[in-house]
Amino acid sequence: MNALWVEEFSSVAKVIKTDVALVGAGIMSATLGALLRRLEPSWSISLFERLEAAAAESSDPWNNAGTGHSALCELNYTPADANGDIDITKALNINEQFQVSRQFWAYGVDNGLLGAPDEFINPIPHVSFCHGADGVEYLRKRHAALSSHTLFEGMEFIDDDAEFAARLPLMGAGRDYSDPVALNWYTQGTDVDFGALTQQLLNFVGRDADLYFGHEVRNLTKQSDGSWVMKIRNNRTGEKVRVEAKFVFVGAGGGALHLLQKSGISEAKGFGGFPVSGEFFRCTNPDVIAQHSAKVYGQAAVGAPPMSVPHLDTRVINHDKGLLFGPYAGWSPKFLKTGGVMDLPKSVKPGNLLPMMSIAPQEFGLLKYLISELAASPADRVKTLQDFAPRAVGEDWELITAGQRVQVIRKTGVGGSLEFGTAVVAEGDGTLAGLLGASPGASTAVPAMISVLQQCFSGRFEGWKSTLTEMIPSFGQKLDENPALYRELWDWTNRSLRLTARPDA
Repeated sequence: MNALWVEEFSSVAKVIKTDVALVGAGIMSATLGALLRRLEPSWSISLFERLEAAAAESSDPWNNAGTGHSALCELNYTPADANGDIDITKALNINEQFQVSRQFWAYGVDNGLLGAPDEFINPIPHVSFCHGADGVEYLRKRHAALSSHTLFEGMEFIDDDAEFAARLPLMGAGRDYSDPVALNWYTQGTDVDFGALTQQLLNFVGRDADLYFGHEVRNLTKQSDGSWVMKIRNNRTGEKVRVEAKFVFVGAGGGALHLLQKSGISEAKGFGGFPVSGEFFRCTNPDVIAQHSAKVYGQAAVGAPPMSVPHLDTRVINHDKGLLFGPYAGWSPKFLKTGGVMDLPKSVKPGNLLPMMSIAPQEFGLLKYLISELAASPADRVKTLQDFAPRAVGEDWELITAGQRVQVIRKTGVGGSLEFGTAVVAEGDGTLAGLLGASPGASTAVPAMISVLQQCFSGRFEGWKSTLTEMIPSFGQKLDENPALYRELWDWTNRSLRLTARPDA
């Protein structure tokens, strides 16, 4: 331990010893904590969150999370190649992962881990929207490629103008149908309030664990016995806290990179982060909100990052229906919405300098897109909205700031590559792990945390499989390859999560 640590620890007022330390009170830490509570009920768990509330960053429904990403409508998961053929590999993988999350949530409702499901999940159609002859043909091919698969059975292709207007009145009103339109429609999609889900999971975890809010992790150092010492500050009192943990999970969203770098683990070296901020239009007119009940995703602009796919998005928050449109891309050097402007500069280290510098020439289209978005006027934003809702007027919408997303820059050779998914970073001996990246993120939290368990507790994982299978009956199987099991589990999760279509859905 260096002199600085000795000096700081000499005034430590509190020492906490725990088997598991969770950093951050978002959906990832909450999910991992809930899994471990079931798998190892005798283990002690402590969670530390620098803010005063759970799910206050990216898990908050007014920030980023909310769609329940299952690749039903997100066109960036079904790209077309130069010949126009549709690659559905990523869509199948993400849908499989979402089914795992659905099963765990249904198990949670059935077994008292979670409360009322309509507080965090509601049925909302998922819809893909394209216009123009090329867009219509793309959706026709996409429907043909997906609808033959078990996970996408029931998906519809719609290119009839009258049917379009009947299903999406807000988007049909005032539309010029000389520009052809088409939809891929999936009735049984979901809206997920990951903020409410996180809070319910933490209510369960907190029955037998200690949750510390207003506590900021400043540093973490590995000890000779493989355990970790964390330096934490109580932001309310200024008290310094020493935490000794056998296992640490860093689920701090955009703040994870800094902490993984401070840990000194070799697996984190070479990783960098590229922050992307955004804004949404939130509808303030109840009459307009009432005209739309779907999550409608379009195609991203040329050069735009995948998470900038425009969407007109119904959300249910605290039982109230809302409507968002966006995102409008922005840029900030912050790694968290509540972060600081030095977050990006402080993340630059000798090991990731070249990978981060190599991104600019590779991602010129992305940089050009961001510059054009930053230069957009309020009128330009309304015009983009009118591509979806032709009669939209700015007075019915307010601009809100979304959460920060830090895209992963991974070292490849002497340079680097920008990734738009999520990455688990785990130390070789399994005593520390963290999660980097963004979409599909929250929607695949359960399989992501099972991956953490498998990597970090390989010696115990085999013994956990029976309990994991109890929580996730399809564990270890591909539902797309097992139609009978898929339908059985789909019916069960629909019943438990109360997702049967409702008159007001």
